[in-house]
Amino acid sequence: MDVSNDVSVLKGVGPKLLEKLNKCGIFTIMDLLLYFPRDYEFLGSNIPVNEISHEEKNVLTCACMGCCGDIKTKTGKYLTTIRFNYNGVIIEGKWFNQRFIKNTFKIGEKYDLIGKFKKVGNKLEVVNPIVGVKVAKENEIVPKYSLKEELTDKILIKLISNCLENIKINDNLPQEIIDKYKMVDLDFAVRNIHFPSGRNQLEKAIIRLKFQELFTYSMKLLLLKRKLKVENGISFPWVKELGDLKAALPYSLTDAQTRVVREILRDQKSLFPMNRLVQGDVGSGKTVVALIAIFNVVKCGYQATLMVPTEILANQHYQEAKKLLEPFGIHIELLTGSTSAKEKRRIKELITTDMPMVVIGTHALIQEDVDFKNLGLVVTDEQHRFGVEQRNRLINKGRRPDVLVMTATPIPRTLALYVYSDLDISVIDKLPPGRKPVKTEFYNGDHRMLAYDLALDEIRKGRQVYIVCPLIEEDEKLSLNSVEKLYDELKDGVFRGINIEILHGKMKPKEKDEIINRFKRDETKVIISTTVIEVGVNVPNASVMIIENAERFGLAQLHQLRGRVGRGQYESYCILTGNAKTDTTKRRMEIMTESTDGFYISEQDLKLRGSGELFGLKQSGDEGFVLANLYDDIKILRCAREEGKMLLESKDPNKVKLCRDIAYSLERWSKYICFN
Repeated sequence: MDVSNDVSVLKGVGPKLLEKLNKCGIFTIMDLLLYFPRDYEFLGSNIPVNEISHEEKNVLTCACMGCCGDIKTKTGKYLTTIRFNYNGVIIEGKWFNQRFIKNTFKIGEKYDLIGKFKKVGNKLEVVNPIVGVKVAKENEIVPKYSLKEELTDKILIKLISNCLENIKINDNLPQEIIDKYKMVDLDFAVRNIHFPSGRNQLEKAIIRLKFQELFTYSMKLLLLKRKLKVENGISFPWVKELGDLKAALPYSLTDAQTRVVREILRDQKSLFPMNRLVQGDVGSGKTVVALIAIFNVVKCGYQATLMVPTEILANQHYQEAKKLLEPFGIHIELLTGSTSAKEKRRIKELITTDMPMVVIGTHALIQEDVDFKNLGLVVTDEQHRFGVEQRNRLINKGRRPDVLVMTATPIPRTLALYVYSDLDISVIDKLPPGRKPVKTEFYNGDHRMLAYDLALDEIRKGRQVYIVCPLIEEDEKLSLNSVEKLYDELKDGVFRGINIEILHGKMKPKEKDEIINRFKRDETKVIISTTVIEVGVNVPNASVMIIENAERFGLAQLHQLRGRVGRGQYESYCILTGNAKTDTTKRRMEIMTESTDGFYISEQDLKLRGSGELFGLKQSGDEGFVLANLYDDIKILRCAREEGKMLLESKDPNKVKLCRDIAYSLERWSKYICFN
């Protein structure tokens, strides 16, 4: 069996199941093997009756004694009870609305029942137990997967077991690296992340796969850097009009901005293609730095493009660029998903000509039919929203254009060197003069209405308010405030008679734009939103940001959200509300209230995270990782990058061949954990 085979080759995968698997992103055998569990249930197997706790799941081998029949309950449900014998103790298995279940048992036969067993008198009871999962009995650790489209753990366990019975995964790391870090081999790791034979084996599997992922990621970046460090780029001399542009700015550049502009212009002059990251805190003035770089390239007779993650941000940058660059005769176009078909055709035709211009847009810029004739500079804003793949696709649009990536998510310099090892790094570490620090407070759940009293005072002064919630709709399982629930609570309560609107990601782009524009025009006083406003909504009149259930957000995200206020001349406030039950949560809230410096916050965040939660598995994350987390796994990342660097520098023929194989795998597979 080949890992590149379609998943449909597996026994039992018909058209219906294939469709369900495809909707979960499972198309090949490799996708299936990399669909790691999100969690595990740790079971006790056939333990003595006196050790059984109703709070923990167990797997017990029981003999069927017979069915007690079906009873209709007061609520109209049918209860089927089947009796079993477990080492002389009677177990009553109870199933609701599953009358067919009695047909699956034969008197005298033994079955493995998985569930929570409760002592009732001298008997045991178990409700809706799972029956006969062979792997659970063997391993006592049952994998739990992210389930969609009526998929069940049982189906995935069966399919993955089938795969692993028919495949041997070859190692693709040098044996000396495996030995150096005392890691298990790749085949063992893949088998034990799905079906661990014990906690220790699971731990070893996770460490190996995280190393594999971060090693391959580091190799990709290092290979990319090697590819770029060739004198085949475009040299852009500094145009005389740069002085006129500087003079036309409505404010003076900070020392930090001036230093970064100088670094960029030096790169532009060089024949080596620029590949630079500009890191700056929220409001540090990265956009104007990017526009200066764009100005120089367009004035040299080339095209430039600025790609951002949202249409709101694209429109905002478009307006800023028009204001600053159009007086100098620079042609500017806007290309987003909501641009009309006629306009898209016109812009796409225009960029196939030699005409110097700047195109501002969203992901629409990296579609195959967007073909730049003379692309000189690629700028991506909000780097944390774009992966390496997207960056590459945009770079390949031109003849080795210069690349400038920007992020308003400050990350510790030590981490940045590893995460962006294909990039040179510039830091804008000073805010423009006149920006007032945002006063930040944390209110525990009981005192959250104090935040709304403050907001009401600010509205009476003529100011506006953002409110951010973690959910769009109410969720019965989670006691969190949702956009819709809060809207209903506030419009008839504290904000009665005040114009309130809601905003979230499920809305159409046009609808979102209309809501934001009404807010910008001060027609709406309060916006209740999800994190869709994290990036790019700039309203100087907004002076209050209330974040509900703040403990549910990461520190970087909280800092980003806070950056939406404090953009005008008014005193501004960020109020965090939630439940700080643990010491870690309390410390996170303290970090936010004691500092507005994004770099300090990210450093503290890194310290707080420590080594991370080993069993905190996720199905997807930043940069397309399946398992690894760049913050939590910095120690593994550091080792993986150093090994990748040494491998690339080696002249050993075997290692040179291995580098070629890895480069081929990276081209072939989109995931960082790839098999030869």
